[in-house]
Amino acid sequence: MNIILFDDPEIRINLLPFSYTRPIAAIRVGILTIAEKWEKYIGHPCSFSTHESLSKKFATRFEDDNLWVNGAICPDEDFFKSIGALQLGEGLRKGTKVLAYRTREHELPEIISNVSEYTPPFTLIDQTWRIFQYNGAQLRSDFHLLTKGRTSQPIEDQHTRTYHPEKIFLEEGVQLFATILNATNGPIYLGKNSQVQDGAIVRGAFALGENSIINVGAKIRGDVSIGPECKVGGEVSTSVLFGYSNKAHDGFLGCSVLGEWCNMGADSNTSNLKNNYDNVKLWNYAKKGFIDTGLTFCGLMMGDHSKCGINTMFNTGTVVGVGANIFGDGFPRNFVPSFAWGGAAGFSTFQLNKFFETATKAMERRNVSFEENDKLMLEELFTSTAPERVWEKNRV
Repeated sequence: MNIILFDDPEIRINLLPFSYTRPIAAIRVGILTIAEKWEKYIGHPCSFSTHESLSKKFATRFEDDNLWVNGAICPDEDFFKSIGALQLGEGLRKGTKVLAYRTREHELPEIISNVSEYTPPFTLIDQTWRIFQYNGAQLRSDFHLLTKGRTSQPIEDQHTRTYHPEKIFLEEGVQLFATILNATNGPIYLGKNSQVQDGAIVRGAFALGENSIINVGAKIRGDVSIGPECKVGGEVSTSVLFGYSNKAHDGFLGCSVLGEWCNMGADSNTSNLKNNYDNVKLWNYAKKGFIDTGLTFCGLMMGDHSKCGINTMFNTGTVVGVGANIFGDGFPRNFVPSFAWGGAAGFSTFQLNKFFETATKAMERRNVSFEENDKLMLEELFTSTAPERVWEKNRV
């Protein structure tokens, strides 16, 4: 079964800034990315059909029989069985939205007939806040998917205290130092060669990616997913870090999503609750304005390669694009465009050559190369996001 995970254009724009730099299915929610979930179900890699700007980095693989699946869908047993039963020329939809279609063609037809309405419930990541909103449920589902029939590595540190150890799973090479692991409210998954340092308190549901570190004295409050190669400290609740990002110091991160190669300066904080308890409004790239999330709790959405200096304060419901650098006193605006440089006092543009220097250094620290495809993608993004940087229009 050759599964191609396609980006629905309407969903893609609602998932910016995260979908600026990856296909929808490469978004992490739970322990795994959406694509990794599908690969666990089918037993081999999937490919992507995504925006033209990403197609060189994320290529599409075609065969004589292709099953196109909406890349925003997190698989479950019912949906997997339903798409497996599709014949050539058949598909599934929910209302007007195509969920899956099987064809010999090397593109998804513009007009699709012979599609059946899919009625069971399913998980669709169609807004940025869905990532943290559904993270706890997906983490529990992924934990079962990854650990079924397997045995955890033993906890050898005599000073680590566990609650419900049957719901705690350690991969090879995990290091624990006098920590508290409380899986009462959900499972705890510690990836290969990850580390939880002295005095950290971790409540499930929680996932720590390969080679990631929870720093000394951290407080992890549950429904938190940390991807690979991250360093996390301070207080974190109901949040997702995709990977290769740091929130290494004290400060609160709640109901938030950080992309890859992000860095939060020491004592930086996010607000995830308005003082008047109103629903949080969040910047939407399709509307070019703020929309009501319907949520009381919503913090920070930060795109790849964005960073903030020490003591940065993010107001409730802030969206930061790709490649921004934020610093200074006061609260920055609730929408920070891509490649912005500054803070509450105003912004200038993070020039592309300087951005490339920073990105190259940051990636080298993780032994990852800043490749030509990354450069071309980000050059195009710099140009396409210029209208968001309104200060550029005001230059004399």
